[in-house]
Amino acid sequence: MELFFLLLLVVIMAFALGCGFPVAFALPGAAIITIGLAAGVGALFGGGADAFFHSGSAAQWLSAGVTNFRGIYWEAERDTLIAIPLFVFMGIMLQRSKIAEDLLVTMARLFGPVPGGLGISVVFVGALLAATTGIVGATVVAMGLISLPAMLRNKYSVPLATGTIAASGTLGQIIPPSIVLIILADQLASAVDQAGSIRQALYKDNTGELSMPSDFSVVSTSAGEMFLGAFLPGLVLVGLYMLFILGFALLKPSAAPAVHEEGTFTRQFAVKVFITLVPPLALIFLVLGSIIAGIATVNQAGAIGAVGAMIMAGYRLRDGEKGAYTPAIIAIVALLAIAIVISFIGAVNIKLIQTSQDLLGLVLALIAVSLLLIAIFWSGWRTLKLEDTLRGVMVETAKTTSLVFIILLGAAMLTSAFRAFGGEDLVKDFLQGLPGGFWAQFLIVMLVIFILGFFLDFIEIAVVVVPIVAPILLADPSANVTAVWLGVMIGLNIQTSFLTPPFGFALFYLRGVAPAIVKTVDMYKGVIAFIALQLVALAIVGFNPQLVNYLPNRSTLLSETAPPPKNPRLQYCMEKIVHEDFQQNGDGILAAIQSTANVDMSYLPEDLREDLAEGFEKAQNALSLMQEIKNAEADVAAAAGDYRPIHGLVRALERDARRIDETIEELEVVVSRSGPGGIYTAEQGERAQARIDALQAEHDALLAQIPEEWNDTYATFSQIQKAENTARLTYRRNADQAYEPVLELKAILRDVDVVAGFEAELEVLKEQVAQLEPEAAVDAIAEMRSKVGSAEGTSDIRKGLTEARKIMRSRTPNAEEAIAEIDKSIAAVQADLVWRQRAASELLPQLEAYDAAVGNNIGLRQQDRLPDAMALEVAGCLSDHRDISLSF
Repeated sequence: MELFFLLLLVVIMAFALGCGFPVAFALPGAAIITIGLAAGVGALFGGGADAFFHSGSAAQWLSAGVTNFRGIYWEAERDTLIAIPLFVFMGIMLQRSKIAEDLLVTMARLFGPVPGGLGISVVFVGALLAATTGIVGATVVAMGLISLPAMLRNKYSVPLATGTIAASGTLGQIIPPSIVLIILADQLASAVDQAGSIRQALYKDNTGELSMPSDFSVVSTSAGEMFLGAFLPGLVLVGLYMLFILGFALLKPSAAPAVHEEGTFTRQFAVKVFITLVPPLALIFLVLGSIIAGIATVNQAGAIGAVGAMIMAGYRLRDGEKGAYTPAIIAIVALLAIAIVISFIGAVNIKLIQTSQDLLGLVLALIAVSLLLIAIFWSGWRTLKLEDTLRGVMVETAKTTSLVFIILLGAAMLTSAFRAFGGEDLVKDFLQGLPGGFWAQFLIVMLVIFILGFFLDFIEIAVVVVPIVAPILLADPSANVTAVWLGVMIGLNIQTSFLTPPFGFALFYLRGVAPAIVKTVDMYKGVIAFIALQLVALAIVGFNPQLVNYLPNRSTLLSETAPPPKNPRLQYCMEKIVHEDFQQNGDGILAAIQSTANVDMSYLPEDLREDLAEGFEKAQNALSLMQEIKNAEADVAAAAGDYRPIHGLVRALERDARRIDETIEELEVVVSRSGPGGIYTAEQGERAQARIDALQAEHDALLAQIPEEWNDTYATFSQIQKAENTARLTYRRNADQAYEPVLELKAILRDVDVVAGFEAELEVLKEQVAQLEPEAAVDAIAEMRSKVGSAEGTSDIRKGLTEARKIMRSRTPNAEEAIAEIDKSIAAVQADLVWRQRAASELLPQLEAYDAAVGNNIGLRQQDRLPDAMALEVAGCLSDHRDISLSF
C-alpha cells in the first residue's frame, strides 16, 4: 500500500500541474491530500491511521515539511537565501532602467560586420545580462523586442534568430549570480550532511572501524563556491554558442549575413560603447570579484549589486540631461577614496585610533563613506521619482521572492510526503541496484532531470529532485564527487528546461513578443541545436571536473582563512607534489641538508644540538620515505586490478543484505506490537512474521553467494593498503620531526635582541623587589616572568624568576633571597647571550638557506599556510575526483 500512495502522490501532483494549478499550491496540495487519504484508509481498513506510512505518523509527516523548512531557513547561520531578493532587485532594476536595451543596441552595431555578428552580439549581451540580472524572462523579452526585429530585417534565418535569443536568455541560470545556483547550494548543504552520515555508516559497516579518515568525508559547498564553480562552465557554454553561430554563418552566409552600418566606427560610437559596456562590466567585477577575492559573502555581494544597479539606473533614467552622471561620479570618487585609505593606511577602526595617521584615515574614510551614501540616496530618490521605477522594482522583487519561497515551502512538504511512503528508500535501492556503479546512477538522474525539464520549472526540479538524489550520489565513494561539481552539473541540466517543449518558459516569453511572421514550429526548430550544445557543455564539464572545482579550490587555498598545510584533505595532493620536487631537486635538497649538518654547532646547548642532529638525519630519510609511499601506491594499484571485481560483488551483496535487515527490523516492530493491546491485529503480526522468515531466507541466500576466498582476499588487500597508510603516516611524522628543531632554533635566534634587553630590566626588577611591598613585588616579578616567557627558548631564564616569585608569595617573604634568584636569571641571560649572539651571526644565515631548500617540501606541513605557487598546484590536484571505494 505504501507504493500505491507513493504513486498516488505523483499522479495527484502531475494532474494538478497539468490542469494549470500554480506550482506553489500543487506541490503542498498533493502532499496534504495523499497523507490525509493514507491516514483515513489506514484508520478504516488498516488497523490504524499510521498503518500505511513507511515510519512515523500522519501528523508527523504532515507537519514535517513546514518544520524542516522553518528549521533550515530560519537559522541565522543558513542565510544564503537572503541573496535571492538582492539579486532579483538588481536584475529587475537594470531591466526597468533600459540598461539592457542599451547593451543590445550598442553590441549589435559593434558585432554587426562579423558573419553572424547580430547573433554573436545577442549571445554576448545575454552573457552580460546573465552576470548582472540573471532573470530569464526579462532577458528574453528584452532581446526579443529589440534584437529579433533587427535580425529578421537583415534576413537572418528565423529558427537561428529565435533559437539564439531563447538560448542566450537562459544563460542567467548558469552564469553567476544565479538564483538557481543559490537554491542548489542551499539544497546541497543539507544533502552533504546526509551524504556524510551515509558514507560514515558505510565505512563502519564495511571496515568495522568506528571513525572514518577525515580526508574521506564529503566536501560541502556554499553559494559563493557554486558561483565560482559555475563561472568557467558558463563561459564554455557562451563559447559554444558563439562558435556555433559563427560556424553556421560561415557555412551558410545567407542565414546569418554580416550587417554593415555606415558611421558605426566613429569616436562618438566608441564613447557610446565605453559608457554602455563599462558600467555593467564594473558591476560584474564588483559583485563576482568581491566573492572570488573573499572580500564579501554572497549576501554582501548581492547588496553591492543591488546598490550598483540603483546607481546605474539613476543616471540612465536621466540620460541626456544635465547632471545625469553626478551621483555615479560621486560614488566612483568615494569608492576610490576608500580604496586609497585602505591601501595606504589599512583597516580603519574608531576604537583603535592611536596615531595621527589613524585619525587621518578615519576622517578620510568618514568623508568617503558620507559621499557614497549621498550618491546612493540621490540615485534612490531619482529611481523613486522618475517613472516610479523604484516602487515597481520593489513590487516585482517582492512577488518573485515570495514565489520562490512559497515553492520552497511546498517542495519541502512534497519531499516529506515522498519520504513518508518510502520513496527515498525506493529511489536509493533502485539507483544502487543499477549495474555500472556511480556513473550509471548519475546518468539516470541526469536523464530524469532532463525529462522533467520538459514539464517542470527549474525551482521545482531543484527543490524536489535534488534533496532525494543528491545524498545518494554524494555518498558514493567510487566517484567521490564534490557537491559543487554535482550542483553545477545539475544546474547545466536544469538550464535545458527553459528550452525544451512543451513548457519551455523561454519559448513562451519569446512567443509573447515575437511578430506573427515567426511560427512556433520555427522556434522549436531553432532551440534544438542549442539544447544539443547545452548537452555538449554538460559532457565537457562532466569529463573535466577541473572546470568546476579549480576556482573554488583556488579561492579557498589563497584566502586569508585558508586551511593550514596539516589539513588532512590536502595531504594526498601535497605528497604528490613534494614527490615530484624530490624527483627533480633531490640531489640539491640532500646537499643542502648535508651542508647545514656539517656547520659547527658545538657552542649550542646540548639539547638543541641533539635535536638538530636528529632533525638533519630525519630530513635525509624523508626522500627515501617518500619513495616508500610511491612504492606502496604501486603495490596497491597492482593488487587493485584483481581485487576490485570481487570487492564490488561482495559489497553489493552486503548492501542488499543490510537492506533486508532494515526491513526485518521494521517488521519485527509490527510483530511485537500485534495482538491484544497492540496497534496491529494478530493477523497482521502473522503476516509480518511470515514475511520476516522469507526475508531471512533471502538474506542468508545473498550472503551465501559471497566467495569463500573473500576473507583471505580482503585481509591480503587490507595489509597492502595498511602498508601505504603506514608509509604516509611515517613520512609525515618524520618530516614534522625533521623540521621542528630548525623552526625552534630560528625562532630562538630571532629573539636575540629581545633577550639582550632582559639584563637591564632584571637589574631594575631587583631594585623594585628591594623597595616594594611583597604583594606588589610578586606582581612585578610575574609581569617580568611573562615578558621573558614571550621570547623563545627562555626556560632557563624563567627558573630564577619562578623561584623569586615563590619566595615573595610565601608566608615569610625574603627580598634578599628573591634578589639572589633574580641574579641567577641574569646569569642565565648572560650565558644564553654568548651562544645566541654567535649563532645569530654565524648559524642563522645557514639555517635561512637550509629553510629555502627544504621549507616547501620536507617542512611544508609546518608552514602557517601553503605558499601561493604550491596552493595553485594543490588546487589543481584537488580538482580531480579521486576514487576511494577500495578503502570501504
